[in-house]
Amino acid sequence: IAREPLNPVDQWRAIERLVALGWTEEAIGIALALPVRQIKKLRLLANVLPAMLDHMAKGDMPGEQQLRAIAAANLDEQREVWKAQKPKKGDPQVSWWSVANALSKKRMYARDASFGDDLAQAYGISWVEDLFAPADEDSRYTTNVEAFLGAQQEWMTIHLPKRGVVTDVNNFGQVVLPPKAERVYGKPGKSDRTAMYLDREGKVQTAHFRLPEPKKAKGADDAEGGDDTIVMAKPRPDVTRKGVEMIGDLRTDALHEALARAPIEDDTLMALLVLALAGRNISVQSGASDDVYGFARMERHAVQLVDADGKLAFDCDTLRVAARSALIDVLSARENRTNSGIVARLAGDAVGADGFLPTMGTEEFLSCLSRQALERSCKDTPVLPRARVKDTRAALVEHLTEQRFVHPSAAFAPTAAEVATWRSKSTVGADDDADVTADDADIGSGDAAALDDSDPEAIDEAYRVAAE
Repeated sequence: IAREPLNPVDQWRAIERLVALGWTEEAIGIALALPVRQIKKLRLLANVLPAMLDHMAKGDMPGEQQLRAIAAANLDEQREVWKAQKPKKGDPQVSWWSVANALSKKRMYARDASFGDDLAQAYGISWVEDLFAPADEDSRYTTNVEAFLGAQQEWMTIHLPKRGVVTDVNNFGQVVLPPKAERVYGKPGKSDRTAMYLDREGKVQTAHFRLPEPKKAKGADDAEGGDDTIVMAKPRPDVTRKGVEMIGDLRTDALHEALARAPIEDDTLMALLVLALAGRNISVQSGASDDVYGFARMERHAVQLVDADGKLAFDCDTLRVAARSALIDVLSARENRTNSGIVARLAGDAVGADGFLPTMGTEEFLSCLSRQALERSCKDTPVLPRARVKDTRAALVEHLTEQRFVHPSAAFAPTAAEVATWRSKSTVGADDDADVTADDADIGSGDAAALDDSDPEAIDEAYRVAAE
């Protein structure tokens, strides 16, 4: 074993057999000509899923950093990731980077901690040694990020100098100083102040700054203008960023379930559609203005439907105006980036927008028609085609001066072929990730039968029952 170039998995299995026979790690290292640290590192493979080990034994080994992330995860997490990342018949190679990325957790290292063992024990922090790190550095770490940051915050509060401030960093990792403060990069003076903050790695950092001299009121005593300004330390939020993200996920799931199951009146449903169009994740290139690069301000329509207490409060007339205004901003048939596609034509056909088209019997539009199209436009008129297209167009314009002319190609109703193409591209297939799943079996009723994703009629029927 000491002389053969064995796979690390085979080395680990040999080490485990010796451990089972009562060998110590020091004795194993001497027998196999391996450092004791390498023995401990290989024994971490005991934390790797057996299915992964079998694949590694074939020669497809992850890198050291990737193996570190895999071994640090529990078996249940490894099993779930391996189901998605295990090799296929046509591609036997495993993307270890994807496996490690899915299992990696944020690590906070003990060498970056300013607090001692007392705060670590108070916050329940237990250090784990990273055996893959170089032997000459402190490689202890914890994945309890919130406890680590909390202990760092408390240490800063305890060791805050006089007239100091505990602050934060902005999105660019730069320290946030009080308003009008000037940062001091050199040696701080006696009147300068200290700001303590945590950088992106969780390390305690210090920055010095000075505030401008306060303006004294006329006639005030000089002693009253002393520099006694107190800078309050920024308190930790009640809910951390991770907690806020969890709340967002829970809210979204609850909202989707309520929209699928709860009874909703028609006017409320219309108001919710207007609110949805005003969402921050909605970007509308509106065709309602001449600026094709502008974005519609959909909030101005939604705000009409909400009162000062944040509740939906509207009358029918206000709702109709808001809905019409929102549709005007969204739907566009212009041939630029504001084009809504076939849905704008379907909407126009549904509301009879053909009757609002202006006359097209003008020189400007008719000059866009080919000879054949222009002559077909003369079919129901007494105008006869001329030898020159220019003469035919002039005669047709003169005849249509007092009449309304709409070219057939301008009609809103799409052709049957266009509708069929659109429906085939937009229909949800059986394998697609539909919004409604079989879990929505009790929509509108506790006794409803389970729905089939591949049966659109069953889904429509369930929503109809919920609406009723």
